Amino acid sequence: MPVSGFPDTGGRVFRGGASFTRLVSPAFGMGYVDCIPTFWWCSVPEQDTQSSKATHRRLLQLQSTSAELVVGVLAVLLLAAAVARLAFALQAGDAAFVLLASASIATVVALVFYWLRLRKLRAAVARDLSYLEKSEARLAGIIRSSMEAIISVDDAQRIVLFNPMAETLFGCSARQAIGRPLSDFIPERFRGAHEAHVRRFGVTGVSERQMGKQRPLFALHTDGREFPIEASISQIEVNGGKLFTVMLRDTTERVRAEAALRRSQEELQHLSDSILATREEERHRIARELHDDLGQRLSALKMDISLLAADLQAARSDKALIDQTQAMQHVIDETIVAVRQISADLRPPLLDELGLVPSIEWMAKNFRQRFGLVVTVHAQELAMNERAAISVFRIVQEALNNVVRHADATRVEIAFSQQEDVLELSIQDNGHGWSGAPPAVGERKPLGLLGIRERARLLGGQATITHAPGGGFRLSVSFPTVHKATEEART
Repeated sequence: MPVSGFPDTGGRVFRGGASFTRLVSPAFGMGYVDCIPTFWWCSVPEQDTQSSKATHRRLLQLQSTSAELVVGVLAVLLLAAAVARLAFALQAGDAAFVLLASASIATVVALVFYWLRLRKLRAAVARDLSYLEKSEARLAGIIRSSMEAIISVDDAQRIVLFNPMAETLFGCSARQAIGRPLSDFIPERFRGAHEAHVRRFGVTGVSERQMGKQRPLFALHTDGREFPIEASISQIEVNGGKLFTVMLRDTTERVRAEAALRRSQEELQHLSDSILATREEERHRIARELHDDLGQRLSALKMDISLLAADLQAARSDKALIDQTQAMQHVIDETIVAVRQISADLRPPLLDELGLVPSIEWMAKNFRQRFGLVVTVHAQELAMNERAAISVFRIVQEALNNVVRHADATRVEIAFSQQEDVLELSIQDNGHGWSGAPPAVGERKPLGLLGIRERARLLGGQATITHAPGGGFRLSVSFPTVHKATEEART
């Protein structure tokens, strides 16, 4: 059966009949081709497109040249015949025949003018065709190089355009996609809503789908994987039908980044709230120690002084006075120890006097005395400025506090090591470990871990939490060497 569809002078396919639809549609993978004016070389493989266009131009040129040749030859023959008739008429003296011959010559002259007009028309058509080809080349270049996927569908929602970015995005070549329904690339649960939206958009011309201003949308990869997108849609009328074009982009990385940013903001907000809460808790603890410990000792010392004054007035024996003054001296000594402990908890003087490692060793001894926790320190003296040393000291202090509160451990190993330009701190206990599971919805992360991570970040490094071999908890903090770390801490 012959195919009733032909290219016009611009290379566009005329509206074909039923045979065109049945034969060309399966052959080129194009649905409802007769509804859409398409350049016939759009159905040719890309590597053959230029040669196809050249062939089409040669055919047009041959057709035009043949037409000019026919018209020219016909004009010459008619002119020769008209001149012969005129000569014969003049010789015969037949006035009617002379008039007829003159009319023939006028017809030939008109035909010559028509031929000249045809040449001008052919030149204009050639210019228009050249301009059209350039415009199409620019448009094709834009579509091919677009960083967004561009898909066009006809009234029946069958794909007629599928650019290279769409091929990359969906894992499907244009040859495979053209002619398929667009719903093949939409998750099943969204297909009904999409069809309703397209119908409404076709009638009203109004779409709520605009880049960056819409609810999340999802597309379907050929491997069955769904991925988030944002899309905008437009429509044009073509030969009484409508052509819908969708421009879309994959937003997977942006969605991940936004989720990470939200988590980071939530953590920072929680850290800020917790810091305020911890500050109030620390003030409460200091006030309690001042009231319960120092206050009681000072009250006892005041009572002893009052008793001593009464004994002096009563002229008691020297031995009783000496015993009483010794008891007062003991209370004073305990008060001094308590004051030093409070001061050391706020900031150990060893950190300023002897450096980081001795301060950590003092902290280890202090935790053993107060909580029965055996802390072993493996480190050589580290050279770093005051801010970096304070950050490392607070990291160790917070880690030991977490062990006391949560780990139910009896031993802790603290080790410093340096590998190339990275300094690593490892704190490991023998407690019941850490599940590693994320906190439940609404549950806050432990403040100590957030504080440790933030201090590590200020050092230009990072903190990680893992299971220790044989059970327990391991905190690893790595940060740049002394120079880099101190510069980060300073800023």
